[in-house]
Amino acid sequence: MSPEPDEQLVSIDGHQFKLKRLDKVLYPDGTTKAEVLDYYARIAPVLLPQLADRPVTRIRWPDGTDSTPFFEKNIPSYAPSWVRTVTLPTPGSSRNRETLTFPVLRATADLIWMANLAALEFHVPQWTVGPRGAVRNPTRLVIDLDPGPPAGLAECAEAAHLIRDRLAEDGLTAIPVTSGSKGLQLYAPLDGSQPVEKVHGYAKRLAESLARSHPKLVVSNMTKTLRVGKVLLDWSQNNPAKTTICPYSLRGRARPWVAAPRTWEELAAPGLSQLDAAEVLRRVQAEGDLAADLLQGDARLPA
Repeated sequence: MSPEPDEQLVSIDGHQFKLKRLDKVLYPDGTTKAEVLDYYARIAPVLLPQLADRPVTRIRWPDGTDSTPFFEKNIPSYAPSWVRTVTLPTPGSSRNRETLTFPVLRATADLIWMANLAALEFHVPQWTVGPRGAVRNPTRLVIDLDPGPPAGLAECAEAAHLIRDRLAEDGLTAIPVTSGSKGLQLYAPLDGSQPVEKVHGYAKRLAESLARSHPKLVVSNMTKTLRVGKVLLDWSQNNPAKTTICPYSLRGRARPWVAAPRTWEELAAPGLSQLDAAEVLRRVQAEGDLAADLLQGDARLPA
């Protein structure tokens, strides 16, 4: 059977499937689904290692980013059998489900199949799963820096340097990622030998300590009235039930901005801004994977 006029049959990683409505505009700036799929195909060599062995929560915008999106954790019933899945307990699920079956994306075909559903954002936990689906310890710590207006990215960068220095005191390396939204994330790779409670507790104490020593710049309490003009150090994303935007994922915003790994020199320079898909592709081609060190954690948190 021939594909419909608005469909294209593709073969990726030995799997054949249809891409639909490639000319559909998904971003207000005119970015189409075809351009989204092109980005994910080209960024796959550096994105897939960041997704490896992590259950993926997607945010989908089937009618474009100026419409209402929806979160999707469970893999669709019509997903192809070659997409790996893992079934995990989900206590406290908003739909009272005891378990959910998540996709675990391993190949470019998996990524493109998901993006064809207008899944623009890929969110993952800090922990991984083993080959049989067992939940493993976190392999990274994350602090999400969320500015409360009129604070912005410049204040986030200032706070990120404070966190970097504090982490360095404990032998940890910090890797900054501008979020593709308002702020940035700061990651520290770990060796995966310590339980999630240890990582979560350490992140909380770090954020609270910096909030006490720099009260005019940062807060660790999520109460919105306390965040005006300051940067929230969101330590809670180390909770095993939470996820964070994956480095190199697109964001569903006015433009195809990306959660983009950055250098510390960039964070120290004036005029720091979010990067879009075209800029990120050029950077990866010229500079390689700035988040590669996030995949090679050998550090442990202090006792």
